[in-house]
Amino acid sequence: MKRFDSMVGTGWLALMWAVMVLVSVPAWAEAESPAAGVSAKVYKSPLCGCCTGYVEFLKSEGYAVEVENVADMDPVKRELGVPKEMESCHTTRIGGYVVEGHVPLKTLQRLLQEKPAIPGIALPGMPTGVPGMPGPKESLTILTLENPPKVYAIEP
Repeated sequence: MKRFDSMVGTGWLALMWAVMVLVSVPAWAEAESPAAGVSAKVYKSPLCGCCTGYVEFLKSEGYAVEVENVADMDPVKRELGVPKEMESCHTTRIGGYVVEGHVPLKTLQRLLQEKPAIPGIALPGMPTGVPGMPGPKESLTILTLENPPKVYAIEP
């Protein structure tokens, strides 16, 4: 009988340990997320579907996103220092940076992790295969928002 009680006690202990591990997983998994505690403000046209796709993408990655629908994006882009030749459809303020266009997650996370001394980055135009834009992925050149701009990242 003693042996059976010992096995039941051991089984109970193992079960309690497993429950504690499972309950604690969301807490440590969330803390490891690069998006944890990072908020973004996306300025976009109220009619732009690809901008809405990018917003939903950021949210799905765990970023807290505020959206400001703007009828005329030109004043916003000028105020935030986005040159005409580097424009895309939406502009994002995130982590103290300006991010222009459909910048992929890998490059966005790199920017936020490395914290370079630049005003921001841009993926000019409307390339396909990036967050918010359907189609096959194109080779991407992401530039710094400096004068003159420098290549910040190339994504094949």
